[in-house]
Amino acid sequence: MTRSISRIVEAAETYEGEGFLVHRPFPTRALSDFDPFLLLDEMGPMDLKPGEAKGAPDHPHRGFETVTYIIDGAVEHHDSTGGGGLITDGATQWMTAGAGILHDEMPPESLMTKGGLFHGVQLWVNLPASLKWTPPRYQDIGSDRVVLLTSDDGGTLIRLIAGDLAGHSGAGATWTPISYAHASISPGARLQLPWRPEFNALVYVLSGSGTVGEERRSIHEGQLAVFGPGDAISVQANPVQESRSPNLEVLLLGGLPIGEPTVFYGPFVMNTRDEIVQAIADYRAGRMGTIPASYFERS
Repeated sequence: MTRSISRIVEAAETYEGEGFLVHRPFPTRALSDFDPFLLLDEMGPMDLKPGEAKGAPDHPHRGFETVTYIIDGAVEHHDSTGGGGLITDGATQWMTAGAGILHDEMPPESLMTKGGLFHGVQLWVNLPASLKWTPPRYQDIGSDRVVLLTSDDGGTLIRLIAGDLAGHSGAGATWTPISYAHASISPGARLQLPWRPEFNALVYVLSGSGTVGEERRSIHEGQLAVFGPGDAISVQANPVQESRSPNLEVLLLGGLPIGEPTVFYGPFVMNTRDEIVQAIADYRAGRMGTIPASYFERS
């Protein structure tokens, strides 16, 4: 059964880090619609002039995972586990905050001095109570490790970042069962995919326009489709796309809902208010570590 659309969400504009603009379709008040996902931020696309690039200086996290996917440009990541490096075109960094981590995400010197294109997405994936205290870890998923798939008619290219999709497995190792992919759909082409019925299903439009769901609801750049129940999803690109975007570019997201109480406070996501208070105290006491100085010496 092809899933119909429950609702379309318009991404809100907000600012993060040192003041860079992001488009955020969730969270909204209906947080359960997105479970196990907590937040989705699209950064760009933007053509930066020299000196315009901004980042997110060192800050803590606890209780979930952050997934940063860079479409164009680059960002440098450093964290208190010693993980990190340069994330460039088509690459993904997967950081499990778990019991607690300190990290930063900053533009490389070349982007600061010369400017250039930048476009990326950050996704937050929740952890169940049984895994919120798991040790932090870092995964560097280079563009050469991303699994590339095509639809039967050749009209869609899919980059499978993590999880399983139509019998294929992505490179990212996930604690919470999810599927995460970027699909480029040619004008007029229709992508129909089997979808695990126990997963939720979300499609976010990075660029272009088309239709989604059994009823073929219209959707365009900056909108997110929330699908209802079923075991398949469909996305179709309009025959004519805007000149800036030759294809319909979408993120495909699905996951197994955790269904636990969620207390969201800035960079911490736990199950109770007391756990949030503890996270703040642990961060202030330095129990989430420090970023090794050797990283800044190399940068």
